[in-house]
Amino acid sequence: MAAKRIYLDHNATAPLLPAAREAMLQALSAANPSSVHAEGRAARRIVEEARRDVAALVGGRAEHVVFTSGATEAASMLLTPEWTMGRAPLVFSHAYVCAADHPCLLAGGRFPAERVIKIGVDENGLVHLADLKRALEAHDRVQGLPLVAMHAANNETGVIQPMAEIGRLAKQAGGVAIFDAVQAAGRISLDLSACSADFLILSSHKMGGPKGAGALVGATDLMMPAALVRGGGQEKGHRAGTENVAAIAGFGAAAREAVAGLGHMEAVRARRERLEAIIRDKVPDAVIHGGKAPRLPNTVFFSIPGMKAETAQIAFDLAGIALSAGSACSSGKVGPSHVLEAMGFGSAAGALRVSIGPATGDEEIAAFGIALEAVVARRKATSAAA
Repeated sequence: MAAKRIYLDHNATAPLLPAAREAMLQALSAANPSSVHAEGRAARRIVEEARRDVAALVGGRAEHVVFTSGATEAASMLLTPEWTMGRAPLVFSHAYVCAADHPCLLAGGRFPAERVIKIGVDENGLVHLADLKRALEAHDRVQGLPLVAMHAANNETGVIQPMAEIGRLAKQAGGVAIFDAVQAAGRISLDLSACSADFLILSSHKMGGPKGAGALVGATDLMMPAALVRGGGQEKGHRAGTENVAAIAGFGAAAREAVAGLGHMEAVRARRERLEAIIRDKVPDAVIHGGKAPRLPNTVFFSIPGMKAETAQIAFDLAGIALSAGSACSSGKVGPSHVLEAMGFGSAAGALRVSIGPATGDEEIAAFGIALEAVVARRKATSAAA
């Protein structure tokens, strides 16, 4: 076993950043930010500063940020047939999602199941734009407008979707484009207008902030979904409930760090490429899923033929290395990854996801290589015994 635990599962959750921890500690005793007294106003300043920092991460405006308990809540809020344009009602009849999306989008939010249209992906994990175009051209706007909600970058493969093209197709059809930017934020540069997005979904803990905080960031606040959580007038009436000031403070600090850290992503990519070279060297028949598509600089999703991903994951864990067999949201479930199924690998035994961060060092990459060698030796021994 490695002398110390090595964490290579940043896509599940990134380690809490010192700046986020400090911001949370300072905000733990904050008053209710809706109170009008001095203590309440001080808490409100913490929330609004974080709102500015989160908006700046994606080229948005602070007044267009709505804080939630996480990305899943933000997705559930946005995926609804009922919207308003100013004070006028606006109806969306169908949601168009990607077959490789995170479950919070695949579930379709508040749309009936029969009104959720899944668009397939190719063997590299890229959405079939031609299929999306045909589906939107066939959309009957008499029933309502189309809502397109897809991931910006896949949580398992790291494959980056062509957001600008998806957004343009949605707008040409008179609809809206929503992107789950949870994995992309802080790892690639994001800009609301450049990717033709109406809304982006963000999560604090994927970028080194605390769990329990997320946000939706809109290009405007004129067009908004019906509130999911109703009650008080917090978040301009879009999301009721007293704001989690400490978590929001940590979220804002992580967003600031993410902006500053974008310049380090090429170094992360270099280590990712070194890790992939180790995989190819020690497992020549390994399959790196999405390897021919644009990907996040920190993610590798690979299969070892003849070996179950869960078996390999346990071996790595015993060697002191934390990584995933697919998405953390699917842990405990038996069966192939729905992402691999969408990519045409339905009979695959699964895959291992290695996701690193700016603090991942060369020695940790080397330790992964040593553990992988032991895993491969076990596969050869098992094959020989059979």
